[in-house]
Amino acid sequence: MKLGFIGCGNMAGAIIRGIIASGAVSPEEIIGADLSAAAREKIKAESGIAVTDDNNEVVKSAQTIFLTVKPQYLEDVIFGIRETATPGQLFVSIAAGRSVSWIEERFRDYPVRLVRLMPNTPALVGAGMTAACSNSRVTEQEMDEVCRLCSAFGEVEQVGENLFDVVTAVSGSSPAYVFMFIEAMADAAVQGGMPRAMAYKFASQAVLGSAKMVLETGKHPGELKDMVTSPAGTTIEAVRVLEEKGFRSAVFECVKACAEKSASL
Repeated sequence: MKLGFIGCGNMAGAIIRGIIASGAVSPEEIIGADLSAAAREKIKAESGIAVTDDNNEVVKSAQTIFLTVKPQYLEDVIFGIRETATPGQLFVSIAAGRSVSWIEERFRDYPVRLVRLMPNTPALVGAGMTAACSNSRVTEQEMDEVCRLCSAFGEVEQVGENLFDVVTAVSGSSPAYVFMFIEAMADAAVQGGMPRAMAYKFASQAVLGSAKMVLETGKHPGELKDMVTSPAGTTIEAVRVLEEKGFRSAVFECVKACAEKSASL
């Protein structure tokens, strides 16, 4: 096996499906482990990979092992597999709030070669944003390969680990903020008489298109905002209300609070 996954939840599924769809690795070269029989059967049905309930079977079988469990379970997982790990294997963690040094300490005397990722849930639709860093044992070629795999389910950037708490706030957790914004706009549209399904479509496509304009034009978001706000028009009136209600400050504070919470984990 080329790739192994310990934990077969939604994020693992998104990564696996993206990698298979890209042609980088075939289903026959991937094995996943999960204690949940339902999770195992779901990922097997969706992707055709081999599955097991034994984490150590994954470690014995794969060259690169993705640790795709929730942060609160990561320590127990590492304690259970560290005696099975062998030199030459590469471990890739997606656990939020678990630093490279924290993971190295749990592997104890084993000189783990480790990449840390921070993906986000839009990876589920192939539009994720992933930050990546590694410890000093990982070669440039290995890091490039991990980034290539990550590009199968969205964009990826190598980022210093000192910025990972900020990454969590501005990317990892931010889909929740955007979903709330879309929901609020849709609710207002429904209040104005628009059918619910139509309201979600109009609001969602507006957010998608606006983000695409920022990425593809390279223009400052403020410049793009100014292009929409005609003198004495409807948009500038809406912007005035957002400023009056503290929209910018609320977003600033929520990102700040999220980063601080991430740092405290």
